[in-house]
Amino acid sequence: MNILVIGSGGREHAISWKLAQSSKLSNLFIAPGNAGTEEVGKNVELVVSDFDGIAKFSVENDVNMIVVGPEVPLVEGIHDYFTEKEELKHIHIIGPKKLGAQLEGSKKFSKEFMQRHDIPTAKYKAFTAETLEDGFAFLETLNPPFVLKADGLAAGKGVVIPDNLEDAKKELTEMLANSKFGAASQEVVIEEFLDGIELSVFVLTDGENYKLLPTAKDYKRIGEGDKGLNTGGMGAVSPVPFATQEFLDKVEKQIVKPSVDGLKKDNIDYVGFLFIGLMNVGGNPYVIEYNVRMGDPETEVVIPRIESDLVEVFEAVGNKTLNEIEFKVTDETVCTVMAVSGGYPETYEKLKAIEGIESVKDSVVFHAGTKKLDGKIVTNGGRVLAVSSFGVNKKEALEKSYASLNKICFEKIYFRKDIGFDLD
Repeated sequence: MNILVIGSGGREHAISWKLAQSSKLSNLFIAPGNAGTEEVGKNVELVVSDFDGIAKFSVENDVNMIVVGPEVPLVEGIHDYFTEKEELKHIHIIGPKKLGAQLEGSKKFSKEFMQRHDIPTAKYKAFTAETLEDGFAFLETLNPPFVLKADGLAAGKGVVIPDNLEDAKKELTEMLANSKFGAASQEVVIEEFLDGIELSVFVLTDGENYKLLPTAKDYKRIGEGDKGLNTGGMGAVSPVPFATQEFLDKVEKQIVKPSVDGLKKDNIDYVGFLFIGLMNVGGNPYVIEYNVRMGDPETEVVIPRIESDLVEVFEAVGNKTLNEIEFKVTDETVCTVMAVSGGYPETYEKLKAIEGIESVKDSVVFHAGTKKLDGKIVTNGGRVLAVSSFGVNKKEALEKSYASLNKICFEKIYFRKDIGFDLD
């Protein structure tokens, strides 16, 4: 089977790394990929939103399946594009169509979906620049802190949580009247704050059946102790120790099943991953958000724990036979720690030479923001490498990841030394 993976980050490297282990795989292409994906497949210079270019390449290279990593091409309708063309519709797309992708593409759409299908979530209202004063009035009915979310895609940066009413009103004004997040914040969802501990649940569905993937918890703040600016994610742990079977049974009954059934009831043709960001509030799960793809860096701990052949699993998704395959996951813990460029998530420099990756033996190094330059691997983003390790428990896995990270260097390298600190 010939497979094309769309994307260039750590998520796509982890997925490609797993696909490359399958005996069913003939050729693996990654577009555009990075210095790490180059070692498990062939990188292709394609832009993730260039559907015409992706289609042309797919036909010329007899691609049977496309795995879409990032959210943007899904929200822009890559699945619909392939389905609507006779010469392309035989290619399985792992990722939902445009309407289903609105679960991530629009916070308002996803909240209305949850409300319609009685899925537990924080109470909310949505506002535009024209209803700014109504937004102020709604804020006054809530207790601090306040959660403000840009309705559209904002590259993971569209959520602010002010501690007091004055700051909340200022932020709402910035988002709606001053376009703080551009078109993404033309509408803003205000939510009540849920006090609890977060985790991520991942579902893979063929539109009829689903498989639950391992749970994970990621760490988004740049500073230790979860302080400082939000980032794309500084590390992750799987499984999540507090996610007991009793809790996961609640998640499946109250959230996963109603979500999959709700998509069917709404006639939304949904194939691929459904990421459910949850808050555990006193032992009860509440949905914070949906994403329509795997998270990053959660992918770098979830995918390594899957023992099943991922090509076989994706084939079953495409054929709507997911219920017919056995899905195996290891009991071992996997932890990943992200090495980032100095200055990230604010201004940082690129093209710094990376040394020491080849000396890492006890971990898997997933490339997030790298490229080859004159035969050498250099930094090419804020988040550069995710170092993932197996262990019998969190302590052992993290010790391996940190030992491996200490063998890797590039100018101004930074990583958090307290991933998993709150799970002891």
